[in-house]
Amino acid sequence: MSNKLTKENYFLDTNIFIYSFDDRSPQKKEISQNLIEGALSSGKGSISFQVIQEFLNVALRKFEVPLSEKDAQVFLGIVLRPLCKAHSSVSLYSKAVEITERYKYSFYDSLIISAALETKSKYLFSEDLQHGQKIEDLEIVCPYKK
Repeated sequence: MSNKLTKENYFLDTNIFIYSFDDRSPQKKEISQNLIEGALSSGKGSISFQVIQEFLNVALRKFEVPLSEKDAQVFLGIVLRPLCKAHSSVSLYSKAVEITERYKYSFYDSLIISAALETKSKYLFSEDLQHGQKIEDLEIVCPYKK
């Protein structure tokens, strides 16, 4: 991952956190862990309440070996809570509705994009959205593309 991209504010989608635990994809795991570590150490990375909800749901129920309640609490306190800079609000939902209409993303994807915009992120790292697309001042980047 280019250091140039992580010198600006950036937003991490849920799949980044899921891959950070995925031993079946070692390259994606390493890239994801580096993005998360950089987000924590630099203060440039952020997530939203939605990323926390989605990650914990997958980690507790869908991982090959689900996280224990204790491990989930530790990860929440040490990693997720410090990165959470976008919270539920009427303006966040309103912006998500606009993005859904204009760009034809699902509402939940639009909510992620809206949160990235709210945190003044220049980049949104996600595997699930259209790599290279610009929405206002935000660029969507798939960190796993070469």
